[in-house]
Amino acid sequence: MSTFKAPKGTYDLIPPYSAKYLAVRDAISAPLRKAGYGYIETPGFEDVNLFARGVGESTDIVTKEMFTLTTKGGTNLALRPEGTASVLRAALEASLHKQGNLPAKLWYSGSYYRYERPQKGRYRHFSQVGAEAIGSEDPALDAELIILADEAYRTLGLSNFRILLNSLGDKECRPVYREALQTFLRGLDLDEETVRRAEINPLRVLDDKRPEVQKQLVGAPVLRDYLCDACKAYHEEVRGLITAAGVVFEDDEKLVRGLDYYTRTTFEFVHDGLGAQSAVGGGGRYDGLSEMIGGPALPSVGWALGVDRTVLALEAEGIELDIPATTTVFAVALGEAKPAVFGLVTQLRKAGVAADMSYGGKGLKGAMKDANRSGARFAIVAGERDLAEGVVQLKDMESGEQSPVPVTELVDTVRARLA
Repeated sequence: MSTFKAPKGTYDLIPPYSAKYLAVRDAISAPLRKAGYGYIETPGFEDVNLFARGVGESTDIVTKEMFTLTTKGGTNLALRPEGTASVLRAALEASLHKQGNLPAKLWYSGSYYRYERPQKGRYRHFSQVGAEAIGSEDPALDAELIILADEAYRTLGLSNFRILLNSLGDKECRPVYREALQTFLRGLDLDEETVRRAEINPLRVLDDKRPEVQKQLVGAPVLRDYLCDACKAYHEEVRGLITAAGVVFEDDEKLVRGLDYYTRTTFEFVHDGLGAQSAVGGGGRYDGLSEMIGGPALPSVGWALGVDRTVLALEAEGIELDIPATTTVFAVALGEAKPAVFGLVTQLRKAGVAADMSYGGKGLKGAMKDANRSGARFAIVAGERDLAEGVVQLKDMESGEQSPVPVTELVDTVRARLA
């Protein structure tokens, strides 16, 4: 056994279980690719100030959860705790906003890191698929992203999830609400850290999950009552477009989300089968983030869906994904037939057939056990006598039928039977 183990709060993905994660990533990204979103990949670490300025200095992510490091040259970096700030930074650096054809539609997938108390559904290393539409202020984009996420989950077979929707207003109306909320919060019995947070970003207090805080928030001012006419109209258009698409959602006036950059539309996907860690993903509009990190005004919207949480949601609903076997043909070489059989396996692979073979000089019994475990549809068995006659034995692993097939016709025969 190895001396080393995966760090606390992390996990390894091992076959065959890892295939479920790949299938979830593919299912979430498939609707995005059909809607014109191109793939983007950013470094696993960034300048720590990118997240401090973009995500928000009052957030738990920045104050408590970031993994930070200092390079030998003295640069302060952080392992990325979320994807939006990194993607927007990359888009700005590449001047995508100057190339026309806005919005720039981007999707990504990768690992993210937060120092949290490990528990089921909450890890220090986790996987997400995200999407961002950068450079356009249009309710149709907000609706599009919500609809695409809903489609992804429906495609996976999930049904016990809910979409929560709210509006956080904008720079015109939110300051008025902020002042009203701060006045309310100053009259509560809050701990010192929460009081400090209320002065920096009072909306973050609404997101506090502690029962002793939530109990005091009864009667707090509701942002909906402070929205300006423009934000009200924008939000109603988003709601109308989602409804017209047949996507069911719930209005949640308390929905805030945990990041400072959100404006107007905010939404969350929750699954009732996951207990306390019910959020499987979420997002919203972030019209001012580009300016926060030194770029021009670029109204944008996006989301991130947790791959880990989605897998747990599938398990909670008892959904088994139809994941095809990784091997279609499994070859068994007997005696001195290995070089020739290896050549046949290579030919099959070049012809687009997923093929594998038994290694390590195993006998027929052990090699056929490998063939069964591989999940292959067909097995090829060949010894020196078979090859001398110019044939191999092709066995259908489902029916058990076996017949000789000329070596020269093997690839075409396998293709024909698969068709």
